[in-house]
Amino acid sequence: MTTTQVTLVQIDNYGPWTVTPEPRREMDLQTLQSRLFANVAEFFGHRDGYAFSTRFDNMIAVTNGVDGDAHATLQESIGNRYPVTVSIGTAVSDRPVEALEAANERLQREGSAQDESRTEVLAGEYLTRTTPSDVQIAHFDVVNATGKYTDQLNEFDTFTQIQQAYGSLMRHLRERHDALSFFVGGDNIVAICPDLAESTFGEAVEHVIADVDVQLQVGVGRGASAHEAGFAAKHALEDCRHAGTAVELSGAPAVSD
Repeated sequence: MTTTQVTLVQIDNYGPWTVTPEPRREMDLQTLQSRLFANVAEFFGHRDGYAFSTRFDNMIAVTNGVDGDAHATLQESIGNRYPVTVSIGTAVSDRPVEALEAANERLQREGSAQDESRTEVLAGEYLTRTTPSDVQIAHFDVVNATGKYTDQLNEFDTFTQIQQAYGSLMRHLRERHDALSFFVGGDNIVAICPDLAESTFGEAVEHVIADVDVQLQVGVGRGASAHEAGFAAKHALEDCRHAGTAVELSGAPAVSD
């Protein structure tokens, strides 16, 4: 069984701040968001976690093994370095979506994301003891994306094709399996999954082909942390590329078909 710790990092009162005392330059906002995400990703990455930007004012991280004190340190560091503060909610569940929902609820109970009196909430439960099967990560990419798209189409049309595949996969894995999927650049998608059988990943690949006519391949890994599981998934994806297969597993086995 998987046991996933999910952390939600939410900028406090960000919408009103962007237009107070008057609208701020868009590239200044983009720069701030990018730097903030880079700091959050680096912080959790050094602790074997994964972070994903989502909408930039909200960031989702897989943080198995990262305790409450570390989360407090991140929050304090952001408050000292940026003109904005963040609230952080954390929860644990065998299904990633359920963990995210619980983390969200912890912040929502304290007030709206645009409530200026709700600042620097830190609420959560933390999984400090981990096992080698806690996290299951699937790393997808598009088969021959360079040959089919990058070297054939303009960049915007290539981007559209990749985003269609991401949207199709993201909805399928969320609605059918309570997994959280994130576009991580290039033609790569990382999915944080509950216990799923090998055949489930094959079904996901077939769904995207039927839905948007984009062919994916996927490596799946297990580990005690996001880094361990993700690294195993990367190796499994390399096995796909070398063998020409659609799905390969690495690390602790997934549940049986």
